[in-house]
Parts: sequence; structure tokens; C-alpha cells
Amino acid sequence: MEQQMKLSDFNYDLPKELIAQDPLEDRSSSRLLHMDRKTGAYEHKIFTDVIDYLKPGDCLVVNNTKVIPARLFGVREKVETSGEHAGETVLTTGKIEILLLKRRENDIWETLVKPGKKCKPGTRLDFGDGVLKAEILEVVEDGNRLIQFYYEGIFEEILDQLGQMPLPPYITHELKDKNRYQTVYAKYDGSAAAPTAGLHFTKELLEKIRNKGVEIANVTLHVGLGTFRPVKVENVLEHHMHSEYYRIEQEDCDKINRAKASGHRIIAVGTTSCRALESAASARVEEQPLKAGSGWTDIFIYPGYEFKVIDGLITNFHLPESTLLMLVSAFAGREHILAAYEEAVKEKYRFFSFGDAMLLL
Repeated sequence: MEQQMKLSDFNYDLPKELIAQDPLEDRSSSRLLHMDRKTGAYEHKIFTDVIDYLKPGDCLVVNNTKVIPARLFGVREKVETSGEHAGETVLTTGKIEILLLKRRENDIWETLVKPGKKCKPGTRLDFGDGVLKAEILEVVEDGNRLIQFYYEGIFEEILDQLGQMPLPPYITHELKDKNRYQTVYAKYDGSAAAPTAGLHFTKELLEKIRNKGVEIANVTLHVGLGTFRPVKVENVLEHHMHSEYYRIEQEDCDKINRAKASGHRIIAVGTTSCRALESAASARVEEQPLKAGSGWTDIFIYPGYEFKVIDGLITNFHLPESTLLMLVSAFAGREHILAAYEEAVKEKYRFFSFGDAMLLL
């Protein structure tokens, strides 16, 4: 296998106005670019047409992770060392923004902190006028901070009260309804970003798909830091992926293995479902293509990768030079994908998280 893969090979031109800033009124009315991954032939559809490409016996795999309102805004605390207020804690004007990335043990989280240089170990933080307090414990890989939180009550409820949805930096509009950055099947708290391919599904569309005889299986992959980290090395093979937690229950694993064994297709909704499936497959046993269980995955899928589980992929349009663009290029061929992206730009498709979708079969 070649030892060099250039980052610039995954670049494309995207006019800023094609970056979707707001979700559509109706989730399933997005556009859908269907592409044959073998020939590169494509056609323009509406997302609800996805049902026409699904066959009885196919298994559609969705990621049921739930985005937590992981962005918190607070201020630094300072203990006065002299004067009449010596020993008292006062709030400074230094505003702090943190993004919760990974829950550790005992209310300790790995976080992204801005501005980082003001937040050395020992720094104390205050959110919501004392509703939530925190202390920075240490600086870890990539400048992330481990933070210990202190509060009374239930952390999830406090987060719901104080936190904001962690929208990607390219979305500058305010999100009016938090639920529009959740899939309709979101179940387990833990993501720092939405599995955005799933945002196009409504409960009605999923019901129609079930009624057609398509199995729907769940996996859980909590989307983490990799979503926010650009690739910084020119040789893609030197890029290091951050690990994300995934889980596949036995019942869902059985659905997928049954479909596979009977010659039906496994279609992943989103790159996150794809990564969960391919990670579980690399730990497979005996004749079963997939093994139930949970763990951490840092799987990096780029051209040359041989897919073990999925036969189809529903996905959004991804950022230039991103690991997600590399994954879809691995699945459908870099030239085919870049040609389809060029067509999508020409046809003024909406790009990224709140944008339109692709179906690769």
C-alpha cells in the first residue's frame, strides 16, 4: 500500500453561501443526490425518495446517540490575596467557553476550553452564578483540559438549563429549537455533535420504511472530538483519530447478521453508524460478520480500506480535507465523490450539518 496520501487530494471549492445555516422546516424535504458508487452515475431526488431505493430485507442502521447541550459559558473565579476582601472568592470578567467532549469518572470531563491560556490547572470556574462550579485539573493531549465539576442536583438537568447545543463553527445563526439538532430517534446522551445524516428522517418516513419490510437496527456512537479537529498533516496517513465510545446491543447485532447472511444489504445512516459497524466488525468472531459489545474506537477509514459490513451509505456533504470526506471517498471512490460534489455545488445543494444528503449504493 502506498505510504503517502495527500491532504490536498481531498479539497474542493465551496462557495460560502452554500453552507446551510438553518434546518429546513420539514426534515425530510432536503434534496438527495443518489450516486451509484461503482459507476459514479448520479441523479437528483428529494430525501423522501430514499424509500424507493430500499428493498424488503435490507437493514438500515441508525446511530441513536443524543447530543448533550455541551457548550457552557462562564467566568473565572479569583481568590483575593490582599486588602479587606482577602480570602474571598470573586468573579473576574474573564469570560470562558468550554465544550464537553468526554465524560471520565466522578464528574470529571475532558473539555475544549477557550481561551486556553487563561485556564491553567487550579483555575476555578463559575457557570450560571454558582449553579455549576468547576476546577481545571490538568492539561492533556492537544491542549484539552480535564475539568472537575461541583453542583447540587442532577448534572444532566443543570446542563439542560445552562448549556447550549454545540453547533459547528461554520454555523453562525442561532438555533431556535434545540430538537432540530437531534435525530427523531436520539436516545442515549453523550454526543458533542449530531449524527447529521439522521436529521433528515421523520417518524412518518421511518414507519413507511418499516412497512416496506426494511429492518431498522440501532447502534450508539457518541460523536466526539474528531468532528471538530481538522487534519493538519499533508500526508493523510499520519493523521491521528481521537477515540469515540460505541455500543451495539445483541438484538441489533442479530438483525444485521441475519440480513447479511440472507444476502440483503446493510445501509448505514451516516459516517458514525458506519464507523461503529466497521469497528465492531474488526473484532468479529467465527462466521458472524458483527459482534455485539461496546468499546472505544479510533478507526480511520480512507481510500484503500476494505469495508466488512456496509453495502450502502446515507450521508451529508462534508467539509473539504476532512476525515469524513476521506471515508466517503473510500466507499465510493475519490474521483466519483469529487465529481458528485462538483455537481452538487453547480446545482446549489446545501452543504454540511443542516444541508442536503447523498445516498451511495
